[in-house]
Parts: sequence; C-alpha cells; structure tokens
Amino acid sequence: MSEHPGGPTAGATATGRHVSRLLWALGLTASFLVVEVVGGLWTGSLALLADAGHMLTDVGGLVLSLLAAWFARKPPTAANTYGYYRMEILAALANGLVLCGVAGVVLYEAYRRLWAPPEILAGPMLMIALFGLGVNLAATWLLRGGAGESLNLRGAYLEVLGDALASLGVIVAAVVIQTTGFVLADPIISAGIGLFILPRTWGLMRQAVHVLMEGVPPHLDPGEIDAAMRTAHGVRAVHDLHVWTLTSGRDALSAHVAVEDLSDGQHVLRDLQALLRQRFGIEHVTLQLESERSPLIQVTPRREATNAGGSGAPAPDASDQAQSGR
Repeated sequence: MSEHPGGPTAGATATGRHVSRLLWALGLTASFLVVEVVGGLWTGSLALLADAGHMLTDVGGLVLSLLAAWFARKPPTAANTYGYYRMEILAALANGLVLCGVAGVVLYEAYRRLWAPPEILAGPMLMIALFGLGVNLAATWLLRGGAGESLNLRGAYLEVLGDALASLGVIVAAVVIQTTGFVLADPIISAGIGLFILPRTWGLMRQAVHVLMEGVPPHLDPGEIDAAMRTAHGVRAVHDLHVWTLTSGRDALSAHVAVEDLSDGQHVLRDLQALLRQRFGIEHVTLQLESERSPLIQVTPRREATNAGGSGAPAPDASDQAQSGR
C-alpha cells in the first residue's frame, strides 16, 4: 500500500518559476559578450579576455539552464518514469565543469604573461570593463532570487557573480596600468579571478553529484523524520527509510511502516502524508504498510531424540506440542 501525493509532475520546478529572469539575463550577457571579445583582442588585456571567457560560459550555462527547465516540464514516459527533472542537476554539473576548464586556461595564460607581458591599452580596457560590470550586476540581480531555490539557477548565478567580480578586477587592473604603468597587474588580477572561481565551482559540482548519487538532502535529517513518523497515530515502527532529491526544491521519501491495524491504513497514510508535507516539505512519498502482528505459531527445527524406552521415535518439540494442544 502506498501513497503518492501530488505525483512527480505536480507543479513547476524551482528553475521553471524563474524562466523569464533567465531569459533576461541571457539577453544581457550574450549582447555584451561580443563587445568584450572584440575589446579584449583590441586592447590586448588578458583580464578582459578572461572576463569574456566567463561571459561565454555564462551564455552556455544560461542556455543549459533554460533547456533543463524546458525538459523538466515534459511529462514522464515509460522509459523515464520520473520525467526529466535531473536535467537541471546535469546542467549544474556541466556548468561547474566548464567553469573549471575556463579557470584553468586563465591561470595558465596568466602564468605565461607574467614572463612576457604584452602592451595593453588601459583606457579602452577600463571603459569596456565598466560597461561589463553594469551588465553583470544586472544579470546577478535577476538571478539572485532563484539561486537559493534551484541548484541549476545557483550555477548560473555563481557564473554571473564571478563574472561581475572579474569585471571589477579588470577595472582595478586598468586603473593600475593607466596610473602606474605596471602591466603585470593584468595577469596577476586574472590569476586572482581564476582562483576565486575554483572553490565555488567545486562546491557547485559537489552538490550536483550528491543529488545524482541520491544522497540525503542537506536540510533533512532521516533520524528526525523517522522519529516524527513514529508519533503518528497507529504507527508502531519505521524501517527502510530513504530520502533523496529529485531536483532542487523537490524531495522524495520511501519507507516501510509497521502499523497496528492494516484496516486503518488509509487514515495512517493521510496522517503521514500531511506530516511529511507540512513539517519537512516532502511532497513525493511512497509508503508500504505492514502488519506488526506476529504469527500465532512459530515453527522450529525438529530435534531428533529417542524416548526413554529406546523405541527410536523422535521426541515431540515445542511446535508439535503447540499444534496438538490446539
């Protein structure tokens, strides 16, 4: 006996509720990407090109996020009975991997330029960076509201946030070069941008892998859930309890529940459903109800023994006595 309140397709995903914000952020980022690439090649600034690389990953990440949100809306099929919720998590993981690659390229190029710094046009570099900072801050503001709800949106948010900080770094480098002529400020700040991105990218990928491995959601405690379920009317025991995440903001639970009376199973299911939804926010629940009553007769292995008269007949055991007594 089980209960699936809501079902896997009920309601929009966390990413799906912020599609319009994703579209606006994508439009802003893609529009400025071309400007920044041209400007980086023109001025010779690695910091500006590093920021353009982040912009490129932003565009790719936002596109992946939108595709994942679109796939998540598709209904389940015979081959994918949960639907396509995990596309959002895969998109977050892909964003993290791409960001790691970009950070590695930037760090390598910064190291190379430390030994052979090129000539840099600080004035145009500063103007482009200021414009880029405005674009990135706008995109960050658009995505901030959903970053705490969706791992997919969090990946996109971290990308544009890192890009905003990268633009700030480019501004600092341009000012230093323009005022002091210290051209090494460009690769040094570029390396700082790469180092800033790596730990945040690692955290994002670790969360995505945790979801894909069906780990327990960080905000839920199986022990607390078990104890709460045992307080429900008619519940005697809970075992084989599993809690995992389908996609960001949508958790699932399955468990075996021993009850006093199976005939009251529908009431027990409704009570547990309400408890898990209201207290823990778990909508997708699968419960198997079992009777706690033990069998009246326990069968034990027959012991071979001879009687006192030496007849060789086996002596009756406890189960035989119980059956004969009935």
